[in-house]
Formats: sequence, C-alpha cells, structure tokens
Amino acid sequence: MLAARPTINMGFFSWTGCLAVCFHFILGTAMSAVPQCTEQEYHFEYTECDSTGSRWRVAVPNEGKTCVGLPDPVKGKECTFSCASGEFLDIKTQLCSPCPSGRYSLGTGIKFDEWDTMPHGFSNLATFMETATGFSVNSCDNSSWIPRGNYIESNRDDCTVSLIYAVHLKKAGSVSFDYQYLDNNIFFEFFIQNDQCQETTSSSDKWVKLSENSDWMHHSVSLKSGTNILYWRTTGILMGSKAVKPVLIKNITIEGVAYTSECFPCKPGTFSDAPGSSDCKICPRNTYSQRGAAECIKCNTEKQYSDEGSSKCIDRPPCTSKDLFQIHTPCDSEGKTQIMYKWIEPKICREDVPESIKLPASGKKENCPPCNPGFYSNGTSACSPCALGTYSNGIQECKPCPAGTEPVLGFEYKWWNILPANMKTSCFNVGNSKCDGMNGWEVAGDHVQSGAGGSDNDYLLLNLHISGFKPPNSVTGANGAELGRITFVFETICSADCVLYFMLDVNRKTTSVAESWGGSREKQSYTHIITKNATYMFTWAFQRTNQVLESRRFVNDVVKIYSITATNAVDGVASSCRACALGSQQLSTSSCVPCPAGHFIDKESNMCKECPPNTYLSPHQVYGKEACIPCGPGSRSNKDHSACYSDCFLSHVSENQTLTYNFNNLSSVGTLINGPSFTSKGTKYFHVFNISLCGNQGEKMAVCTDNITDVTAKDMEGESEDYSNFVKTFVCQSTIIPSDSKGFRTALSSQSVSLADEFLGATVNTTLMGISIKPNAFPAPQKIPDVNFFYKSSAATSSCEKGRATVISMRCNPTIPGQGEISVPRECPAGTCDGCSFFFLWETVEACPLCTENDYQKIEGACKKGKQETHYVWNEPKLCKGSSLPEKRVSACESIDIWLKVGAGVGAFTAVLLVALTCYFWKKNQKLEYKYSKLIMTANSKECELPAPDSCAIMEGEDNDDDVVYSNKQSLLGKLKSLATKEKEHNFESVQLKSSRPQNI
Repeated sequence: MLAARPTINMGFFSWTGCLAVCFHFILGTAMSAVPQCTEQEYHFEYTECDSTGSRWRVAVPNEGKTCVGLPDPVKGKECTFSCASGEFLDIKTQLCSPCPSGRYSLGTGIKFDEWDTMPHGFSNLATFMETATGFSVNSCDNSSWIPRGNYIESNRDDCTVSLIYAVHLKKAGSVSFDYQYLDNNIFFEFFIQNDQCQETTSSSDKWVKLSENSDWMHHSVSLKSGTNILYWRTTGILMGSKAVKPVLIKNITIEGVAYTSECFPCKPGTFSDAPGSSDCKICPRNTYSQRGAAECIKCNTEKQYSDEGSSKCIDRPPCTSKDLFQIHTPCDSEGKTQIMYKWIEPKICREDVPESIKLPASGKKENCPPCNPGFYSNGTSACSPCALGTYSNGIQECKPCPAGTEPVLGFEYKWWNILPANMKTSCFNVGNSKCDGMNGWEVAGDHVQSGAGGSDNDYLLLNLHISGFKPPNSVTGANGAELGRITFVFETICSADCVLYFMLDVNRKTTSVAESWGGSREKQSYTHIITKNATYMFTWAFQRTNQVLESRRFVNDVVKIYSITATNAVDGVASSCRACALGSQQLSTSSCVPCPAGHFIDKESNMCKECPPNTYLSPHQVYGKEACIPCGPGSRSNKDHSACYSDCFLSHVSENQTLTYNFNNLSSVGTLINGPSFTSKGTKYFHVFNISLCGNQGEKMAVCTDNITDVTAKDMEGESEDYSNFVKTFVCQSTIIPSDSKGFRTALSSQSVSLADEFLGATVNTTLMGISIKPNAFPAPQKIPDVNFFYKSSAATSSCEKGRATVISMRCNPTIPGQGEISVPRECPAGTCDGCSFFFLWETVEACPLCTENDYQKIEGACKKGKQETHYVWNEPKLCKGSSLPEKRVSACESIDIWLKVGAGVGAFTAVLLVALTCYFWKKNQKLEYKYSKLIMTANSKECELPAPDSCAIMEGEDNDDDVVYSNKQSLLGKLKSLATKEKEHNFESVQLKSSRPQNI
C-alpha cells in the first residue's frame, strides 16, 4: 500500500523544483549539448505551500536522468484542494480522474488493509527494562506487532510494544481502525503526539474499550493539521499461566491528506470491477485474484478450492475422518433419533482418489434422550417447557406443584438432542468472515461439543441468554447475597494449543473473560456465582490454535460440555417443587407468600419464622430451622440474618484469666503494599492488599479498583455502582504497575480480585471450618496468643476449585502503635504459596487485650506521720491496652515510738535465743539418756559386770545423731520437767575409763 509522501512546509519551492527552474531559465544555453527531455524522462511535483496557501507545479527529471527543455512551472491547485473518493488528481492536467478498474481511492485518505508484511512507514518500538532490575536490556527485542495477512496482532508477552506511524496533514482529518480487544490482562491504548512529542489526546480518551461479544469494534479519533505521530501501544500483564488474547487491528484509515496522486491497487483476494471505486470487493469462495484485479478467476472446483478472499487456489486433499462429523436428528413421533454423517462444509476434500474414505451410511436409529428437567415431550421433535406453577423431571408430564409448595425455577441442560431455545451457536474468525453462518457447536446426545468451523484458528461460540436472577418467592434476597449460580461440566481433548474461554456479558455492556483453560483438561466442573440481578449472556469460546494455517490439522481437537445448570433464573422452568411459606390469612387457599429476609419456613406450621440470634440463613435452603446456620466463634449475625460479621470485640479465657480484645481502632481499611516483584520480561509490579478486618456491621469496606477499565471515563459517569470495574469485599488484591516500569504517566492498577467475601469467625485456634494456618508461617507469639480472623471467598477458579481462604493473625506488639504493620510469610512473599490460601500477620498495640487488675501491681509505702501511700505500676512487659493505672492512694496508719520499736526488737531476739538454747540442751540430754540406757542393758546381760570401755566417747560405728524413740511422745514442756526430775533422783559414781586395762565400777 502506498502512503502519501511526507512533506514539510517551507514557504518556497522544493530544492528539486528550484533546481529544475534554474536549469531551464539560466543554464539553458550552457547546457545546449544536453538532450531535450521527453515526457517519459520527467514527472510533475508540487512545491511546498507558501504562507498564502499557494503552490506551483514544476517538472522534475526522473532519478538518474539529465535533460533540458522541461515544461515551464505553472500555478498549482490550492493547498486544501482534494478529489472525491474513487478519484485521483492527475498532476499533469491538474484535474481529478476516476480510478480505473482494479484500483480504488479514498480521495483525501489512505488505507492500510494488507498485512502480509509491515507496510511502509510503520515501525515497532519495544520498551526495554531497566538494567537495575537484573534483566537483560534486550529481553524485549523479539516482542513486536506481527502481521497476520488481513490484520496485525499485538505481542503476547508482558513487554510494552508500540506500533508507530507518522503522517503530515494539510488540513484537519481523522484516523480510524477496526480492532478486537477481548482480554483485560493486556492494556491497550491509542494516542497521538505532535512533532514536539506532546500528546494531543486526553488521558481519558487514550484507553480503548474492550470488545463486545467478541466482535470487531471501530475506533475513530480526530487529527489536527500538521504532523501527527500515531501510537498503538499494548502492555501485557502476565502474573500467572493464564492464556492471554492479543489485540488485533485491521483497516487503518487516515483522512486529511492533501491529495492522492494515484489510485491504490486492490490487494490479492479482492477486486474492483468498475472505474471510480472507493473500495475493493472480496472474491467469493472457489475464486481468487492477484493484486490490482478487475475480476476474480474461478478455480477448477473438481480438483481445487479456495476460501473467501484467496489469492490462489489450493489442491483438494483426499477425504479423511477429519472432514466429516456426526449429528443426531430431532426426535420423531416414535421417540427415535437418527445418526447422520455429513461432510464439513465447505467441503474441501476429494472422494474420487484411492486413498479417500467414503461417507459412512446415515440413518441408524437410536432412542431419543429424555427431555431436560422442566420440559416435557409434546409428541414433536422438540421438548416444550412446563407452564408456570408446574414441574417435570423431563420424563413425565408436567404436574402442578402441590399445595404449600412453589416451583424451583432454573435451567438444567444435560440432554442434547437439539439446542435449547435460549442458546445459539456461531463461528467467528478474526481474519475474515469465512466461517460466518456455520455452526460452531454440535449436539451429541449426552453432550454438546465444538464443531468443525472453517479453519483451525476460528473461535467457536456457544451462547446462553438468561434474562435475570432472583431468589425464590419464599426468600427475600439480602443486598449483595448470592442470587444464583451457573455450573457446567466439561472436558477438552487437544493436541495443540487450544483454549476454552468462559465469558460474561452483563446488561449487554461489555464481554469480559471470567476464566480460561488451555490444553487438554479432564472432566471437571466449574461454578460462577451471581450476585447481581441483571441480564446475562454467557459465552463459551473455543479456539483450536492461534496459528494461521492453510490446511486443517486439528479438527479432532474438541471441547465437550456435558451439563449446564443455572439456578434461580427468572425465565427458568421447574424440575421440582419446594415448600413455601403460607400467610395466616391464606392458609385456606394455600397461596405462597415471601418470607422476610432472615426468616425460614417452619416445617410444622409452614409459617415464616425469624432465624435465632447469631445465625444466618442458608442461600440454598429456607425450609426448616436447620436452614439457619450458626455463626462462627467471635461473630454475630446482621439484622437480616444474611451473613455473620465481627463487631471487633472478642473474649478469650487463658490460664484462668479472661482476655478481652477491642479491634475497633482497626476497623478502617488496612493496606499492605508487597514487592516489588518482576515478571519474566522484567516488568516491575507490586501486590496491594486492602483489608477490612471487621467491616461495618457486615458491610465489606475494602475496595480494589482497576484504573484501566473496559469503559471510558465518560461512560463511567453514567454507570451505576453495580457494573463499575471494582470489587468491594473484606480482603482484596490488586496488581500495581508503577509508572516508571512501563513509561506510563500514572501507575496502573489491574486484576482486582476478592480474597474474602465471607467472614467465618475469630478465634485463638489455628483451625476453623477446615481452614488452617500454614505451619511456621510466622514466628510464634511470646505470651499473648494471636487472634485469628478467618474468611473465605466461594468464587471458584481453575486453580482454586473450592475458592480462596484468608487468615489474618492479630498479634499484640506494644512497640508498634496505631494501625501497626501488616506482613506476609517470608517463604510466600505474595501472601500465598498456592494461590488459594492467603495469610497475613497484623502486629500492633491495638491487637493487645484490654488491661485488667492482673496487669499491674501495687506498692505500699512506709507509714509517715500517720499516712501511708500506695502506688501502682504495670507488669513488665506491658501486654495490654486501654485502661490507665489507678491513681495514687493515701490511707491513714498508726505510727510507733522508737523506744517501743527497740523494746519489741530486743524482746523478739531474746525469745528466739531462749528457744534455740532449749532445743540445744534437750537434744544433748537425749543423747546422754541413750548412752545410759545402753550401759544398763549391757550390765544386766553380764550379771552386773560392766565392760571396760576404752572411752566414754561414742564408740566406733555409732551414729552421734541417733535419737531415742519413745512410744509416748511428750511435749517440749513435759520433756523439760522430766529432765529436771531425773537429775534429782539419779546419782552416778564417777568412773575413770581407760583404754589400757578394764576397770570394774
């Protein structure tokens, strides 16, 4: 594609024009030997416009030619002149002429619709990472926009890559392009700079909206006269293994160039059969064309084929099993369905070659599967929905719900003989429309599966439309509570890089990807919870490969969906009935009445009764008192019994002491900025966590917002809060890319997710409701136990089938005042090691228990002048908060004179001394009595002959501490009296005991 020549306003002739004039008028005679110019040896150009807006047409020799006799300069068309679309300006005659067949013109514009290679004038610029991050500055060298034939595709990595084109306009114009932007994991911006590198677009207009329903979107921006540098810039945010969908661009059109001096040839695969065309038409199937074609050439259809917009014919290959598919016909009046085999259309294979297979025989009959629950067979090929107030299991006829019951509305599709009325299928190709009108999915009895499509890189779409969700008539849904859910069971069988996307469209605003799965996946279930009553379009999009291939290679790669269930759909059917509440005045008519929020249906009376205190009503059951689920420890129910919450107060008994906690000073949202971290390409990012510990009586206060959203700032003003791109919960996480990481003017916030939308309880235990704190996640507390707040988020993902869980450990740390410090486990710097369980440690003095009398001690002073002071001091370390120490207390006391104190001291000393002496002599007397008794016993045994001991001392082997044991113990006073008596009654001779010879007494 040719681009307009860039020009620069100089206010005088171009150097080439001036040179030609000089040669003609001044040096004509001197150059008489130079040959005269022929028309084939020169061409005409316009000089630059002067200050009056005028210019001249001059003749300029062709490159490499030297000749004389050029035509004289003539006054040219005014600078703002332009031809109409389908025409070009013939500079020789300075008249507008129609484009010939095979060519087209936009008049004042240029168009880029051919992307086999990068068009002239376009360039790529990849943002290199800082060397300080430790990554190579060449880590983004291979990242660029990639031409794909009919469109150009952005990079799939996390580099920032810009597609740049510069154009100089003589007058104000515009730029427009078609794009497909489906994945908010890629930031896509389009902006314009002038020749001073100043942006001419506002910051709110630079962000491009996400595509709706996977369609091509059109974007147009006005251009000012002068130099305009156009930037298409993408930045991938790859924080996990989820596949991303690149941005696609085609049909870039720029209006406002001064003139078009020639028409553009139609690109291969297109043609223009009439002069004066402003565009080219696409060649139909089985035809082709070359560049600049006025008509398409037919292929030899017996041996060749071509798709729409082809530049050549392709030989038909032999037919194989990849070229056919099997379907089931609608049920007949006998309840039979036939298995039919058909060639994939358009048929591109040949049956008349030896290696080709034949189409299997069709018509084999099988029993039809039953109708789906909530439908009944009406004797035709289709099943009909049960009327309102009736129900069916799909096999039996519809029956009215019994008295005192109501139908359970929803959809449960598990039999796939025909596609349900609220579902449709289609095929979409990003390069062209060659698969439009084809069925993207086919029913197959017990499942629905992806169809063949037109090529391997087609998107095969299956849509389910539901008008809204609301709880049953007997339940009044609380604000923010679960209104319904959609669940589907699927599997993927792939040999290439296939991807299945599950997407949501709310109120026909914007389609967003809820989850995606790449490669082969075993049979599994996925559930998405609905919390807003709105119109939903659920879309399953399957792509076998993102590669552009000329032949079919992966037609056997399929996705199978076995069942789709949507609960509480407003336009749903009933497969069963449930008990409902009856009003007191309607007991005779058995009419159902809605129960107020937080009320269950009593089984005996079928009346509405409020759930007991500190219980919440199950969103899935309202019948019986068991529908009221007790709140967890440390929590209470809100007014409508829709959820349990913490009032920031908690009591715990530890070592016969009651610890009372008050976390109200931490009720505002706490924030943790964790990082920085780096992607594989070196992009710096942070994880930001917002934590609402207690909320506001159950209301979630933590908010995470994407500042790059799928709607512009102007659209945001008109949007209600329900559909703005943010999450409001107890704990949420956002990914922040600082402005210095990607060269943006502001930090980018994206991928906001809820980590905790339900409060489970608060306790000092490390396990609650199956959620456990990671062992050794944090150092053990010293004395005061941690208070652990447990939360969960029931939204399932491909990696967290049971949802996410969050535990916040509140630790008493008197050295950290105020809001304190929040940290994550050292071995899990992102707060989680598996992406499903998150752990936080919040240290602050506000996590300490309230002070009691056990946390301080009293010190009594001396009695001075009849007064005694009592002081109070905290125990060290102080591990409590709140109360202050009691005031100093002064009490009356009696003082004692000094001589009384001295007398009392002497008397006490004397008494102690007397007791000590008495004990000493009593002990000594006992020993003497023992020795005397022993002598008497010895004398009696030897007829009164006493032995001749060597000494009266204690004999060898005797224990000097032996005591005499009496059968009748006496008191100390009695023993003293007995000792005195013995001394008077007994007289002993003094006997000298010698060791040399024995003596008789």
